[in-house]
Amino acid sequence: MKKILASVGIGNATVDTILPSTTVTPGETVNAEVHITGGNAPQDVGAIRFELETRAKTDEGHTDVDIDRFALTDSLTIEPDTEETRIVEFDIPYETPVTLGNTQVWIETELDIDLAVDPEDTDYLDVQPTPRLQAVFDAMDNLGFSFRTADCELDQRGRYTAGHTFVQEFEFRPQSGPFVSALDEIELIAQPAAEALTIYVEIDRHGGLLSEMTDADERTTSTTIKSTDVATIRDQLKSLIEAHT
Repeated sequence: MKKILASVGIGNATVDTILPSTTVTPGETVNAEVHITGGNAPQDVGAIRFELETRAKTDEGHTDVDIDRFALTDSLTIEPDTEETRIVEFDIPYETPVTLGNTQVWIETELDIDLAVDPEDTDYLDVQPTPRLQAVFDAMDNLGFSFRTADCELDQRGRYTAGHTFVQEFEFRPQSGPFVSALDEIELIAQPAAEALTIYVEIDRHGGLLSEMTDADERTTSTTIKSTDVATIRDQLKSLIEAHT
């Protein structure tokens, strides 16, 4: 009877992933402990699966999307009222979105148990910008732009992604500085990597009603950021925006 109940999730084994810190940065390697506690009956765990996930906007609403997946494939049998611990090391991919605005990121741990409800654990992460991306944010602030919001969106046409299904978009609005009278907003899409940061820039200029209806007031360009010096990036972005304003 205990095995039958465990198969439908009653008295099932449980799993708990313990992270050294919930604050992470893309490109970082994380070492975590996975604690598996036995339920009321012995259960065979075929694998421990991990999914790093976020939520992206769609035309219909929102959907959960995978950033990365990996697994520990060593099987084990968890006996009743016992605990097993496994160590896992994983990288936070550079394409992991930062948790600004409406963006959430979490890691889901799942025990793969045949003929049973798979136990799960969810841990939400505080994802900080890479040094280059933080320098971009600081440079935008220096140019008089204020951060408004951030969202992940599906990129089904692959305009900005290669091998991934979504992008993170940051929206800024001019509050002071050289562009306050010329622009409505700027949207940035960031693609961090180990050696550089690619930024796609959508510039929304002040325009009349007809221009806004036809998107004639919008310009899109891109640039590559290799420095982490705020002044250097500020000048780079200022020149780029001026050329498309």
